[in-house]
Amino acid sequence: MVKISFQAVAGQKVEKENDGDKTEILIPHPMDDDELVLPLRPKKSPLNGLCCLTFGLVVFMAGLVLASIYVYRYYFIPHMPEENMFRCMILYDDSESAPLSGRQELEENVGIYLGDNYEKISVPVPHFGESDPADIIHDFHRGLTAYHDIALDKCYVIELNTTIVMPPRNLLELLINVKKGTYLPQTYIIHEEMVVTDRVHNMRELGPFIYRLCNGKDTYRLNRRVTRRRINKRDAKDCHHIRHFENTFVVETVICDEA
Repeated sequence: MVKISFQAVAGQKVEKENDGDKTEILIPHPMDDDELVLPLRPKKSPLNGLCCLTFGLVVFMAGLVLASIYVYRYYFIPHMPEENMFRCMILYDDSESAPLSGRQELEENVGIYLGDNYEKISVPVPHFGESDPADIIHDFHRGLTAYHDIALDKCYVIELNTTIVMPPRNLLELLINVKKGTYLPQTYIIHEEMVVTDRVHNMRELGPFIYRLCNGKDTYRLNRRVTRRRINKRDAKDCHHIRHFENTFVVETVICDEA
């Protein structure tokens, strides 16, 4: 029988000893003070690389889409500013109230806010006529119109009449065309009559724009009269007129106290 064993020795030495039928062979093995041990690296799953590649591709495509939208919006679409201010003057015929006075003149300042979807009309004291100066808010988001009669320092709120009031973008295009001289608005006037009903107690429900206009003032709701009645001299003191335009024609809004 042959026996092979390893034994730590300082030098190489091979000894053979006869011990009956046993033969022992000693093979020297060098002894190192520091043994080098190589750590085993864990095997990486191929799914990790695939996830990283997919995530990077998604980020790249999202950036490409956003950049394309930005370039298309700001370089290929005519850009309109979010806020536009106009000082307007219009001549109109009032054959019903003043048939012999000829054309009358109306001035107003118009602010159009496309981002917030509302319009603000400021009517100064007129040179002629009995119209009151007023600030008007048309809030298309809330569907409300507010009139601040500066002479009375009172506010009146009613549902927005979209058949008379142009939306902000349409009104902006109209005023730009008028300013260029490519379009002249019609010069007639229409009349609408409203009656005061109840008082508004919760101002915040009217929205932030009307709230800023009417906060701290007596504010009332209005109802629109379907058929206009003829206002005599006795009732005239209880009615107030505001002339304005936010379309191709002038509108006279008559606000009367409840009888």
